[in-house]
Amino acid sequence: MAQRLATEYVKTCLTLTEAEMYQFTQFFDKKEAIVKATTAGNGGREIVLRDDSGEEVALTFEKKQDRYVCEGSCRVSNPKLANAIRKAVSRFKGDAIVNRIYPAFTMKYVYKRGSVVQISEIASGKQKLVYEYKNTAAELERLFRRQHVEQEIFNVYIRIDELLDRRNRSDSENVHRSVDEQLARLAHKLFELEA
Repeated sequence: MAQRLATEYVKTCLTLTEAEMYQFTQFFDKKEAIVKATTAGNGGREIVLRDDSGEEVALTFEKKQDRYVCEGSCRVSNPKLANAIRKAVSRFKGDAIVNRIYPAFTMKYVYKRGSVVQISEIASGKQKLVYEYKNTAAELERLFRRQHVEQEIFNVYIRIDELLDRRNRSDSENVHRSVDEQLARLAHKLFELEA
């Protein structure tokens, strides 16, 4: 297996409450990363993670209302520290674009709300999609709804045909007027369904 050279967090966004900020620092303490937390003048926090090799990563959280928001990028060489950051992004439901850099290629991971939604391989300037999350349940529901609407449209056409036959068979003005009113309502319903 290829040796990873570095992990690059190109675009990372974490939003934490006060309680989650405490859990965040505790999370890294358990991952054998040395955590140094400082409070900035504006109420924000800077969390510096250092592994046993001495590599450091600084994460700056700005205080926005009652949340701490970290938006930024970093590059990590140590696999243990990179893995700890990956687990934190997942656990604290962060969004990120992460490049795992190998000698001959790069694997690009896209995280949304802590879950991987896309993986691509980038080699020789070309990107190849390896994995993409598909919300199968939502897609099936959308298809069901579309078929439900199509069935309703079909039923409206049948009712229109019946009314036109009734109108053609009758010479009564009252029947014609009644059928025309019903046809107007059905035409409007058909317009709504097809939109």
